[in-house]
Amino acid sequence: MLTLDYRQFQCPYPVVETRKQILANPGRSILVQVGDPAACENVSRLAKSQGYSVEQQTIEDGFALSLVPNTGDRPETESGTAGYGSTVVFCKSERMGEGDEELGRILLKNFFMTLTELEQLPETILFVNSGVKLVCCDSEALEVLAKLACRGVDIAACGLCLDFYHLKDKVQVGRVTNMLEIAESQLKAGRIISP
Repeated sequence: MLTLDYRQFQCPYPVVETRKQILANPGRSILVQVGDPAACENVSRLAKSQGYSVEQQTIEDGFALSLVPNTGDRPETESGTAGYGSTVVFCKSERMGEGDEELGRILLKNFFMTLTELEQLPETILFVNSGVKLVCCDSEALEVLAKLACRGVDIAACGLCLDFYHLKDKVQVGRVTNMLEIAESQLKAGRIISP
């Protein structure tokens, strides 16, 4: 069993790193150690969304979560029905809709805030073109995007777009991705939402 000790890290780090290990080690059981109840809940939610059963134990300085892959072909959603592909949010601008730019920025931030209130979250939020500005310093959406990352949502910004806007060293939440991964994520998605 792969053992991951994230007790000294705060959210979203344990969730982001656990997700990476789940993707890198498909079908392998994983023991994740976390230091606080929020990380425990968020890693459990992530694992269940990826098709793992979770057993929790209290240990010194935190919690131990045994993640065991389910034997079914598809992950179980929280409602107990099989999922038929992930939901991907494709964010191609720093604002929502056409018209007034300030209103568009407010609407998009409210969209992300609303996502944090939902039980079923997208698996991935992809940021391209000027949308990459939302994951960088000075973005009003950073706090809400960090909350989504903490709940297991993969926040991924296009590296070419970050380079174009000279923002690659200013990313504050999520990770840098590439066009191949962006295309693959969309092709595998059961649903793509473009706010």
